[in-house]
Amino acid sequence: MLRRRRLGLHPAQAVVVGFATAILLGTGLLWLPISTADGRPPSFVDALFTATSAVCVTGLTTVDTATYWSPFGQVVILLLIQLGGLGIMIFASLIGLVLARRLTVRSRLNTAAEAKSVGFDDVRGLVRGIVLISLAIEAATFLLLFPRFLLGYGDGPGEAAWHAGFHAVSSFNNAGFALYTDNLMAFVDDPFICLPIAAAIILGGLGFPVIMQLRREFTHPLHWSMNTKLVLWGTVVLLVGGTAYITIIEWNNTATFGELDPAARVLAGFFASVQARTAGFNAVDIGAMHDETWFGMDVLMFIGGGPAGTAGGIKVTTFAVLYFIILTELRGEGAVNIFGKRLSRAVHRQAITVALIAVGGVMAGTVALMFLTGEDLDRVLFEAVSAFGTVGLSTGITGTLPDAAKLVLVVLMFLGRLGPLTLGSAIALRERRILYEYPKERPAIG
Repeated sequence: MLRRRRLGLHPAQAVVVGFATAILLGTGLLWLPISTADGRPPSFVDALFTATSAVCVTGLTTVDTATYWSPFGQVVILLLIQLGGLGIMIFASLIGLVLARRLTVRSRLNTAAEAKSVGFDDVRGLVRGIVLISLAIEAATFLLLFPRFLLGYGDGPGEAAWHAGFHAVSSFNNAGFALYTDNLMAFVDDPFICLPIAAAIILGGLGFPVIMQLRREFTHPLHWSMNTKLVLWGTVVLLVGGTAYITIIEWNNTATFGELDPAARVLAGFFASVQARTAGFNAVDIGAMHDETWFGMDVLMFIGGGPAGTAGGIKVTTFAVLYFIILTELRGEGAVNIFGKRLSRAVHRQAITVALIAVGGVMAGTVALMFLTGEDLDRVLFEAVSAFGTVGLSTGITGTLPDAAKLVLVVLMFLGRLGPLTLGSAIALRERRILYEYPKERPAIG
């Protein structure tokens, strides 16, 4: 019994190992000659980078997805996106339910850890709910995109279905992979393409706990949890604020929004704000944006979306908790109260830990990229934040980076997808409960 316990993985460690295994398997498949359009195997670093970007639902690419990869390679990327979006442990639990119609205690613990569930009694229902929600939203997005590709752009039925299906999966999973060389720049003024994709991204970025509660109690907002309220309010504020910020700054930039009519400029600003949250599609040339726009998008990418979903970043809830902690401290109050509920002190420590590890990771990655590439700080910082936030937007330097710099981005994507707290918990060899306390003392702060 003791030997079995020692050999077992902590749930957080199981999540990390699961994602790492999926990335390695994806790398192996993409490394095959059949995965490329010219039949020659890609470099190992490009295969690893693409697999990591797909599993971590990021969207950064070192090669052109539309022309470099063969149909087989594109299907592999699509499957990796779906696998990474659902979550490795959730997918494994789904297989267990299908084959054995039951879940072991270990599987329940691993799935609950990845889905940020407060318990694991109803993990079977949780897995089914997540899978059904994912497929339903992807199907709805497909049905909205398919006729537009078919009738509006002259695609044949098969090509329209492939384009609609790929972009539906990529958008809900906040992946940002596209089947066009210029990503989605050809559709910058087309609301029938941009709005369904944006809606799928927003829903995926809310997180499965929020979507599942809204499905059950949409008409009873008083029953919504603090998590749901924080995610919804944070999403609205960041989307509206991001849209206004990007649109105003880029309004007269002829290289991005300036040549569009006013309605299309607002649409482009909204679409860019949605992408900066975690998705990574681009309808304009990100590299041609103003430096001020990049900085604002850095902030949006760093915050990200909701927890336990397909979004990246430190998460809206972490940012909101830090905001209320600061507000409470400035007011001189003793407890942090949010929406009529007192916030657990354990959450204080978790939010601060996540934020500081994230800042440290982005800073270290940025410095490493500057040493390895010689690029300007603004472009390198944008790249590092995009990788950590699993966003996938780029100023255009990703494909020209040396292999060492690409590996730095791989690490940032892996850290960003799993979350600093999950990765930190996985690294820790064991949890300890201290049975004593030291005397208190307060150093000077500020």
